Amino acid sequence: MRLVTVAGPPSCGKTSVIVHACRHLLATGTPCAVIKFDCLKSRDASAYEAANIPVSVALSGGLCPDHFYATNLEEAFAWAQGEGAACCVIETAGLCNRCSPHIRGLLALCVIDNLMGIDAPEKIGPMLRLADVVCVTKGDLVSQAEREVYRHRIRQMNGRAVIRHVNGLTGQGCQDLSRMLALAPEVESLAERKLRFAMPAAVCSYCLSEMRIGERYQKGNVKKAVFVRGLAESPADFGDADAAS
Repeated sequence: MRLVTVAGPPSCGKTSVIVHACRHLLATGTPCAVIKFDCLKSRDASAYEAANIPVSVALSGGLCPDHFYATNLEEAFAWAQGEGAACCVIETAGLCNRCSPHIRGLLALCVIDNLMGIDAPEKIGPMLRLADVVCVTKGDLVSQAEREVYRHRIRQMNGRAVIRHVNGLTGQGCQDLSRMLALAPEVESLAERKLRFAMPAAVCSYCLSEMRIGERYQKGNVKKAVFVRGLAESPADFGDADAAS
């Protein structure tokens, strides 16, 4: 079964793009299945069901969605196999822009939109910088010059990815994307596979439902910033995928 990870900020058009791409795959006789990871609530299942695409929605609730995603990958893969899918698409929301859902050796997509701001590509972490394909949506709402500048900023952050402009409403550009999905590497199991970058650190007192504010209540993996004028702390370098392995 081919496995594809799709990540991106909320409301950038991930679901619409996947629906259109999977429709093209279904038209060529390739059965698909989608697993959607989200936090509190998701209505995306209705969009997939309307397109006759098998879908399973998993909500992390009070847990970090990144860690919830990683600890349920094998089960999600097994469910898609049980549905008889030849192509499994895992959609996960990049809620903090730091998530790292992509898996080494498998096709990785990142979806972003032209309305996020010119500096958005620089603010998005491994889910953009380590993606194989970057899909840019909502290009019909900006000028050609803005699209070109935005594309250049994406290229600065990821010099090797294939960049495609797609329209989540009309499906324009999604047929080309479906061909990429059809050529994604096949995999028999996710056991012993590795993520392309480490997940955000967790396990502090607030992870364990602590609500009181103050240093005396902070235990575990706690990181303190030194506040000065300007940047309080140097941002992490997400350029080297092997640095976190």
